[in-house]
Amino acid sequence: MRLLLHMCCGPCAVYPVAALRREGHELHGFFCNPNIHPYREFRRRLGAARAFAEKAGLPVTWERDYGLKLFVRSVVFHERDRCRICYRLRLRRTARLAADMGLDGFTTTLLYSRYQKHDLIRQTGEWAAAQAGVPFFYQDFRAGWQAGIEGAIAMGLYRQAYCGCIYSEQERYDKKLRRRRSPLQEPRNS
Repeated sequence: MRLLLHMCCGPCAVYPVAALRREGHELHGFFCNPNIHPYREFRRRLGAARAFAEKAGLPVTWERDYGLKLFVRSVVFHERDRCRICYRLRLRRTARLAADMGLDGFTTTLLYSRYQKHDLIRQTGEWAAAQAGVPFFYQDFRAGWQAGIEGAIAMGLYRQAYCGCIYSEQERYDKKLRRRRSPLQEPRNS
């Protein structure tokens, strides 16, 4: 199949690209991530995706605009449903581009992450496919988690510590803060 691969970053593309190519698929990448915050993080991920694409010989369509306003406006007051909204923003655009390019289908590197919501990604991909009239190609890439990490390290790619959105970044810092705060135990009176 000729597939459009939505890329959330360079490191997450390492294993899916290798796996899909082994299966004989022809790939074209699409970097589209309006969720990433702050701008410096967006630029680092864009740079890592470019470095990977060059090393892998992967043609890519680049969404270079920093789309934070679109993401925040879509999610505000719906923070608990932010992943669904985020997946919809990215996969709808990916499906439309795949249809415009006349490709056989589309998929996403989000399916590589152990931390993403796979059932929701699959549902959203199928929803976007129905909207655009091009099939969503589901494949669970999590089995290649360690191989992808090792490949990214070997290529010297920047690896991030959170999904990219401002809410995920806050959760990352909240967890660190909770770990630092050990509950003070008061002496027991006997």
